Amino acid sequence: MPTALVTGATAGIGAGFARRLASDGFDLVLVARDTARLERTAAELHDRYGVTAEPLTADLSTDEGIAAAEERAAENVDLLVNNAGFGQRGVYLDVPVADEVKMLRVHCEAVLRLTSAALPGMLERGRGGVINVASVAAFFSRGTYGASKAWVVSFSRAVMRDHGRRGVHVMALCPGFVHTEFHERAGMNMSGIPGFMWLDQDLVIDTALRDLRRGATVSVPGPQYKAIVTLGRLVPGGLLDRIASRAGRRFD
Repeated sequence: MPTALVTGATAGIGAGFARRLASDGFDLVLVARDTARLERTAAELHDRYGVTAEPLTADLSTDEGIAAAEERAAENVDLLVNNAGFGQRGVYLDVPVADEVKMLRVHCEAVLRLTSAALPGMLERGRGGVINVASVAAFFSRGTYGASKAWVVSFSRAVMRDHGRRGVHVMALCPGFVHTEFHERAGMNMSGIPGFMWLDQDLVIDTALRDLRRGATVSVPGPQYKAIVTLGRLVPGGLLDRIASRAGRRFD
């Protein structure tokens, strides 16, 4: 059976990926911080789908946590889903620098190190995939969150350009608002977001896996977000930055 390693695997999009991949017959390595929740999730997936589900407790905001996940990613992993991440409440300078650095470590350093650990084995076997979960925020100026996700998109494109002809596929997944616990955990009030802007989690995952099979470097689920990203390329940068900044403050 192929093996997938999923970070942030007990909640939100990560949990959705874990369920979908288990149903597709992947053995799993599940990475998250909460050991009890992790072991419960692993047991449920094993019992329901008959796959091996290995729990790995690791806090990817720490060097020790990244190193533990890095070591496991260097073993036989056919698909890596770098999903772990979080949002911040407040604009730049309202958020403690230590929290911003923590975000960069989870969103950027962990993605870099886990991809660097998993990719050599995939290249040696001539097959494999990496999905780096970014965000539509990557295409707009919105503080450290948007900047970190822009790095994920740029990094994924660069890796695919350098190594995509060798049988591996590396892709940045850029969803918009998704029905998960992400915003609640960040303490954001999202009541002002209109219903048509919310995406179903299963649609996001279906789109991601389909686009990965097609060899896409960037996947933007949902026609509304494809339109927003396309429009963003046509609007002057200064105006776009002001719109993104004002919109972001509404939900801090």
